[in-house]
Amino acid sequence: QAHLVESGGGLVQPGGSLTLSCTYSGRAFGNYSVAWFRQTPGKDREFVAAISWAGGSTFYGDSAKGRFTISRDNARNTVWLQMNSLGPADTAVYYCNRDPNPHHIYSSYLSEDFHSWGQGTPVTVSS
Repeated sequence: QAHLVESGGGLVQPGGSLTLSCTYSGRAFGNYSVAWFRQTPGKDREFVAAISWAGGSTFYGDSAKGRFTISRDNARNTVWLQMNSLGPADTAVYYCNRDPNPHHIYSSYLSEDFHSWGQGTPVTVSS
């Protein structure tokens, strides 16, 4: 069964940068938009960013605007989340997910839009 795998998380100092990867193991990756979320203990998953199936449209949550950049390479079945100017509030487990519908994108997603989730990749911003 096809699935998405997040990677690239780790420990970074405040003000630093990190790039997360989201790799899809299935087919037709280029037909689907992908969204990044993050979650801290006791809180709901928060929408971070989304990119359309061909990469022509991108959307960001308020916490990501101006600091994060989402991009993709369909030939590599991968979506990246470049994160800059990180602060302690960015500490979370980051997840990616694929829009259930092909050639469709929302400007903002809810976690309820997706049926299942991967393991995520943890990001800790601390000195």
